[in-house]
Amino acid sequence: MSRSESRAARLLREMRVSFVLALPLVLSQLSSMGMNIVDTLLAGRHGPVTLAAVGVGSAIWSVVILVSIGVLMAVPPTVSQLNGAGRRGEIGPVFRQALWLALALGVALVFVVRAGALALGPMGITPEARPEAVAFLRAISWGAPGLALFFCLRNLSEGVAWTVPSMVVGAVGLALLAPLGYGLMFGAGLGAAGLGYAVAIVLWCQAASMATYLWRARRFADLRLFERFEGPRWPPIRALLRLGLPMGVSVFMEGSLFVATALLIGTLGTTQMAAHQIAILIASLCFMVPLGVAMATTVRVGHAVGAGDLSGVRWAAGAGYALAMLAQTASAVLLVTSAAWLAALFTADPAVIALASLLMAYAAVFQYPDGLQALSAGALRGMKDTRVPMVITVLAYWGLGLPLGAWLGLARGQGAPGLWTGLILGLAVAASLLGWRFWRLSRRPLPAVSVT
Repeated sequence: MSRSESRAARLLREMRVSFVLALPLVLSQLSSMGMNIVDTLLAGRHGPVTLAAVGVGSAIWSVVILVSIGVLMAVPPTVSQLNGAGRRGEIGPVFRQALWLALALGVALVFVVRAGALALGPMGITPEARPEAVAFLRAISWGAPGLALFFCLRNLSEGVAWTVPSMVVGAVGLALLAPLGYGLMFGAGLGAAGLGYAVAIVLWCQAASMATYLWRARRFADLRLFERFEGPRWPPIRALLRLGLPMGVSVFMEGSLFVATALLIGTLGTTQMAAHQIAILIASLCFMVPLGVAMATTVRVGHAVGAGDLSGVRWAAGAGYALAMLAQTASAVLLVTSAAWLAALFTADPAVIALASLLMAYAAVFQYPDGLQALSAGALRGMKDTRVPMVITVLAYWGLGLPLGAWLGLARGQGAPGLWTGLILGLAVAASLLGWRFWRLSRRPLPAVSVT
């Protein structure tokens, strides 16, 4: 920062840089959420049982998304730190090993999804929704490898601060899903299974499109990403796992709090499950904005770490916090003022609309802690700090949030609103502890950049 530049001017400049980087990521995340919205809209038009079934199936499928996102989050900070340190020649070999990791992860997750389908009965999911949920999960499971490969490919692009391809491929996938899902669900008469097959096809198309772009774009020519075939090598894969597994656990702990909440609500009946599905979908849509900003913050912090610029680490994080809080304020206002109208987009059932509107008021409350924890986690990922955040998320989400929610919602008879109170507590505790962790680390000397 020059002597003539005020702190406010520096913050605005940093926010502009982060905004330009984050906007395509936000739009990409919104496209991903748009796929869930398309599924929910189509399922809702098919009937309340199908809507509930897709809600349960989507909750389990989200575990796959969370694991894939979390483990493969090792790619952006690794790539951005190498890029910031001027070691671009080392990016290609790391990327090729990341592809092997993504492929293995995706294949394993096919079996995880199918095991989840078998567990719906023991979970107590209402019998009328169970067959359609099983069909949805079996169909969508074929998309797990495509999902993991797509995340790996887009994370490489984002790690070198080029986020436009993620936005474009995400938008094309969303545009493809609507007619494909409708045709398979209604035209082919496959019901919920048709939605699952449609999502799987779209995910493989996105992975193929992203790979083609990285292979042909001049921007990535010097990285020589596909220069030669390399078999899997354990040392770089182990380094990625050492970084990515704690991230995977952290993301899973947060996401599984919402999944477990959905499954518990699924035992309360179709109305409560349908209302929860609508409210959590809209709240998750709002969360895509701070999540995109957090992803951009990971890249900017990682680049600053690679360059050895501790002041740059702080300013990059500060810009991310400011952008996220602005976005969360807008989201909270939207949820409070437009809840009934938003719920009516998905269903005409008055009971579902009323309960979904109430749950959106709860969602407005957790907008701020959700945005803060996302930004703190993103900044910490840029510094490759993953183990302590993992412990924090386990404590916040499963040690406090879920037990309180289950006690209020089930034991105390408050239903879905009681379970959502647990969500608020878990997010608030995580936001406080993760923010404190980043504050401490951002005042210590930066470590040397390493990929092993």
